[in-house]
Amino acid sequence: MTRQHEYKSRVIWTGNSGQGTAGYRSYARTWDVAVPGKPVIHCSNDPLLGGDPGLMNPEDLLLSALAACHMLWYLHLASDAGICVLNYEDAPVAVGETAPDGAGRFLSATLRPRITAAAGADLQRAHDLHGEIHRFCFIARSVNFPVHHAPVIEISPRT
Repeated sequence: MTRQHEYKSRVIWTGNSGQGTAGYRSYARTWDVAVPGKPVIHCSNDPLLGGDPGLMNPEDLLLSALAACHMLWYLHLASDAGICVLNYEDAPVAVGETAPDGAGRFLSATLRPRITAAAGADLQRAHDLHGEIHRFCFIARSVNFPVHHAPVIEISPRT
C-alpha cells in the first residue's frame, strides 16, 4: 500500500521596494525559501529575466534537487550492491527554452556524476545502477522532461 506524506515550505517575497507591484519595474524578483528549522535560501529570478545572478533561482533549485535525489538513490543502491562509493560529485546541465510570449520549460537534463569507488568494485554494475534510479527518485519521477545520465566512474588507486 502506498503512503502519502507532506512537504512544507514558505516562499516569502522580499522584492517590495515600497510601491508593491504598481508597475512592472517597481519591484524586485527576490524571495526567501524558508523551511522550518532549516537555513533560509535567498532567491531571485533567472538572470535571463533580470534576476540576480548571485542568488539561486527556481531553475537552479530544480536541477539541484534532481541531481541530489539521483545521488542519494545511487549511494543507496550502490551500498545494497556492495559497491563502496568513496566520492560523488555531479555537475548537471539542463536545457530550457523560452517561447516568444515568455513561457519557459525544461527540455532535458543531463546528470554528469563523477564517482570514485573503492578497489574491487564491479564497474559495469556501478554504471548500470544509474539506469535503475529513475524508478525510485521522487524528483525524477515527477518531472515531465527526459533525464539523461553521463557518469564517469573511477576505481580508487588506494585499497
